[in-house]
Amino acid sequence: MTLKEMKKKVLRLIEEINPNSSALTDDPDIAAKINDVINQIQNEIARIKKIPAREEIVVDIDEQDAYDFKDIDKNMFQLNIIRGVEYSVINDTILFNESGTANIFYYKYPKQITADTSDDDFKFDLSTDVLEIMPYGVAADLLKSDISAQYGRVYAERYEQMLQRLDPRYHTGSIYIDGGDIDEFI
Repeated sequence: MTLKEMKKKVLRLIEEINPNSSALTDDPDIAAKINDVINQIQNEIARIKKIPAREEIVVDIDEQDAYDFKDIDKNMFQLNIIRGVEYSVINDTILFNESGTANIFYYKYPKQITADTSDDDFKFDLSTDVLEIMPYGVAADLLKSDISAQYGRVYAERYEQMLQRLDPRYHTGSIYIDGGDIDEFI
């Protein structure tokens, strides 16, 4: 989904869309803050339904044995696991205990949206289930100061309900072993 498609979903939801406007809305307050609000909500949701990522690096502990998370990916926020070499983690630093190829599995923040982000070129890193929840969170934040109709509260309640039902997993795996003796694998 592109940023433009997300904006259209939100603006249709709150009945503020004008497809003939370059900003997709005639409301200057909404137009001014929609990118910031979308960015805030995508970052919030990405901490619940994490965005998996993987990097492979060749480690030579004679040259460099410690890597800051940001050395691997500036958007990394949580390490999952490293395969291929022994390592230790201290805060946001990975200390490698041996040379070799490290397959680093981690979770990252989504690409950030600014006022200058292209509506047509920006594509979200988030999964479809999250993208369907986002418009409610964005609508709630856009309308939270509109106390006359309480629409912000209505969208906020719906958003919270949907977040509670969000499954943070991408899939669950299973292993099937046919034949043999279990003692062979232990």
